[in-house]
Amino acid sequence: MNIQQFIHTLKENNSQINVKINEPMKNHTSFKIGGNADVFITVNNTEELKNVITLANENCISLKLFGNGTNILVKDNGIRGIVLKLNMQNIEINKKEEEKEYIVKVQAGMPLGKLAQMLLKNKIGGFEFASGIPGTIGGAIKMNAGAYGGEFKDIVEEVECLDEKNNIIILTNSECQFSYRHSIFSDNKLVIISCKLKLYEDTEENIKRKMNENFQNRKEKQPIEYPSAGSTFKRGENYITAKLIDECGLKGYTIGGAQVSEKHAGFIINKGNATAKDIIDLIEYVKKVVYEKTGNDIKLEIEIIGE
Repeated sequence: MNIQQFIHTLKENNSQINVKINEPMKNHTSFKIGGNADVFITVNNTEELKNVITLANENCISLKLFGNGTNILVKDNGIRGIVLKLNMQNIEINKKEEEKEYIVKVQAGMPLGKLAQMLLKNKIGGFEFASGIPGTIGGAIKMNAGAYGGEFKDIVEEVECLDEKNNIIILTNSECQFSYRHSIFSDNKLVIISCKLKLYEDTEENIKRKMNENFQNRKEKQPIEYPSAGSTFKRGENYITAKLIDECGLKGYTIGGAQVSEKHAGFIINKGNATAKDIIDLIEYVKKVVYEKTGNDIKLEIEIIGE
């Protein structure tokens, strides 16, 4: 089955599903970079998700899951096969009787900023650390995203996902194997559908104050005015990567439209019309210089995909 036959069969069973052909991935990544995806499909519920995965697997068509594209660099020649964007955003808020705790069930496609505002409105605290992270719940759980002293491992109670046979399974917090910017979902083909977050009652004033403090901190210290994929490199076990890059004199170093941020050396930014090759060449240069000068082999936090 070729791509056109795949789309025809999919549409027969899912008439409302959103399918785009030769879709520019620069429109779907925070880097604003990337060639075209052969097929870009947006799913809004679990049934659509399962149908696309089943049909792709049966016909050996490559499939890449996508959230908000905030931790990803897509190469200049794009992505062969299917990019599947999860747009499921349902939320259920349940308060434990006679307690000040909430269990919030939220689907994988929910943007973190949108969820933070909904929780603020309902006076639910514990999510403030994630309010400024530009991603979705699914991606945040996959990489155990964190900021300002909090990580998703601290608030996830359980995760609902599809296994490799497309069966729905539930994993507890410990079964998710959370570690620094890593989880069980980083290493296998489990597809996150939703999760339950354990949060708590708080005042709107307290929640808003914490969110504003985090936003101001991010605005002052990070180059949020330029397209990027967030922090490019992981923190080292016994060193701060951004500090090493800065000490190596690489702040502001530029290749094409890609630059090591002058505000925060841990970020590589798109200064304007950067290609994926510019970003990759700059990453390799930074890694080479840091290794030569410090002996540390710094690791990527972002994911590079495509051709």
